[in-house]
Amino acid sequence: MSNQTTLTEFLLLGFSDVRELQILHFVMFLVIYLPSQNELRKKMSNRTTLTDFLLLGSSNVRELQSFHFVMFVVFYLACLMGNLPIIAAVALNHHLHTPMYFFLVNLSILDLGSISVTIPKSMANSLMNTRLISYPGCVTQVFLFFLFTAADLALLTIMAYDQHIAICQPLHYERVMNRRACVQMAASAWITGIVYSALHTGNTFRLPFCQSNVINQFCEIPQLLKLVCSGSYLSEVGLLAFSVFLCLNCFVFIIVSYVQIFKTVLRIPSEQCRNKAFFTCLPHLTVVSLFLCTGFFAYLKPISSSASGLDLMMGVLYSLVPPVMNPIIYSMRNEETKAALKKLFVWRLFTKT
Repeated sequence: MSNQTTLTEFLLLGFSDVRELQILHFVMFLVIYLPSQNELRKKMSNRTTLTDFLLLGSSNVRELQSFHFVMFVVFYLACLMGNLPIIAAVALNHHLHTPMYFFLVNLSILDLGSISVTIPKSMANSLMNTRLISYPGCVTQVFLFFLFTAADLALLTIMAYDQHIAICQPLHYERVMNRRACVQMAASAWITGIVYSALHTGNTFRLPFCQSNVINQFCEIPQLLKLVCSGSYLSEVGLLAFSVFLCLNCFVFIIVSYVQIFKTVLRIPSEQCRNKAFFTCLPHLTVVSLFLCTGFFAYLKPISSSASGLDLMMGVLYSLVPPVMNPIIYSMRNEETKAALKKLFVWRLFTKT
């Protein structure tokens, strides 16, 4: 016990007791240590001095930039003119105050939000002939875009469940899909989007950026991972892989729901009822397929070190096509929606006259 308590220091065994060799070892350690410290300081300086990002536009030609501005304006107005009337028609027509149209209104709000996060910035850059987006602006764009897209997928999954209960268990529909349950489901979709987006955004922007600050048309996580120091992005890649697994689970749930729906529909003796059920389900299935196909193609591509035309095209398709096509698909395939929109436009016409 006395030996244990009186032990106050240790003796490090060096390479040699010769003074000249000790000096040589000191110089050798110094040569190894200083470059590593310089490299670390360089990486840290690259990370701390990154105050904005450079968005890679479609072209450097001014005429093409003007064309892209017009194209973005057309898509954005199409999204507004498609989703806003659906929201107004459902809100003003009490016959449409049902779970399906309640979720459809939430889907239209999410579509408006997702396209409003990316397109106005691209239009402003094309109009003002600039490519810069600030670091906080990029963080905000990633957070909001992920929020709306994650909530979109959650809501599409809920809508598949709503269709399944309505067709496969019609006697239990009013009890299962009551007002309180619908509000809770919609709120859970929004909360899921917020949590999912905060997790991905925080995990991405905590990583050190050591490459150039050039990214594609929008701030997207696959594009940002190209700028991260080598080996530092593995945690976010793992998180994205887990997210893809969750998305696949949602897709499998939707597919299984519709397999059971179609089995039930085929057993309906009336051809008119079968057609009505099919036309009720097909729009939602089309929207789901469009959303997941563009999303998987955009995020499952291998991360390349340089931007490509394919990356730019898929980013635009992923952010533009679903919000623009969703209201067209629902309004063209659903007779109740078309009737409500016609009634809304006629009412607006008569109120103006």
